[in-house]
Amino acid sequence: MSSMPEATGTRKAAYAAAAVGATTTIASAAGSLAAAAYFARRVLTPERDRPDDVQILDVRGDRVLLSATAETVVPGHYGLWLDNGQGHVRVGNLTGSDVAEGTVEREVLGVDSGELVVGGARFNGYYYAGTPDVALGLPTEHVEIDGELGRMPAWVVPASGGRGSRWAVLVHGRGARREEVLRALPSLHEAGWTSLVPTYRNDEDVPAGPDGRYNLGLSEWRDIESAVEYAVESGADEVLIVGWSMGGAIALQFLDRSPLADLVSKVILDGPVIDWGDVLDHHARMHRVPKAVGALSRSMMGRRWGKRLVGVHESVDVAQTDWVRRADELRHPMLLIHSADDEFVPVGPSRLLAQHRPDLVTYEEWRVARHCKEWNTDPERWQRLVTDFAR
Repeated sequence: MSSMPEATGTRKAAYAAAAVGATTTIASAAGSLAAAAYFARRVLTPERDRPDDVQILDVRGDRVLLSATAETVVPGHYGLWLDNGQGHVRVGNLTGSDVAEGTVEREVLGVDSGELVVGGARFNGYYYAGTPDVALGLPTEHVEIDGELGRMPAWVVPASGGRGSRWAVLVHGRGARREEVLRALPSLHEAGWTSLVPTYRNDEDVPAGPDGRYNLGLSEWRDIESAVEYAVESGADEVLIVGWSMGGAIALQFLDRSPLADLVSKVILDGPVIDWGDVLDHHARMHRVPKAVGALSRSMMGRRWGKRLVGVHESVDVAQTDWVRRADELRHPMLLIHSADDEFVPVGPSRLLAQHRPDLVTYEEWRVARHCKEWNTDPERWQRLVTDFAR
């Protein structure tokens, strides 16, 4: 009998410990759920703010001194956005660098708008800026496409002989502007294609989706279907789809889901998202998101119970975007361009897709180029490949 109080005290301590453990587990689970929802929202939410990412330190005639970054040290031809995107400068190859000072010097190849002065700027792959007629001297029609959510502005660049029956539809990437695709227009024009450059939901100054979120191609493809419908109504009987980054993911969903995909004869993808799961894993590692939290965020995107927490109107089933797993379902000849040094969309799935479908995929791998900047580091090679494939 003397052991009873001790046993009761032990039991109480055990209950208390279990309660603390359960509370800790619940708190940890709640924290993981919140972290997963936050990560998912970051992936799916359009970023309207595009801050400066480089400093213009000095302007030296036809040279400009920039702060050294992972982007500015890469050889090639690039764009500098000035004044929050209102001004644009074209810069060329490196003419010097100072590792100790953290600076690089590059050629100035043209000031398209704005004034090149010391201050902040944004460095990217948009070597050309503005509309195709202004940037490239190509005749350009400004049209509107009647999409699922409303009127979507687009550019039409007719082939040299007029609109014709062969149309290319060019799909820009996540958070990008239509200027991203300007680099491709001369090659397609030379190959005899009329180019249609549409916008899609959640682009700037166009109707947003019901949730204001990206759906990783799983809803955006319907806007591209509307663009193809416009091309068909304008006389197209053959379509070429060209996509960059998430634009590649959108293109692949269109090819899978739309009856108009039968009109597509060829596909060109540059730095495409072949598997969103792989991209999300990559970014979770980059941002030190625990693996379990990253997996939970993907599950939340695609499950009915997680839609409200993530803030999406339609479930985003990441598994449907894995074209390595779904490689046998593809049926269109494809030119796939991707850099081994792509820091944003890893090259692995593109390599695997090419290995699984050598009958369909012509794979061209770059080195050095960062995300969707293959043209920038070697425009001659890029233009030759695209022109030959398009012909």
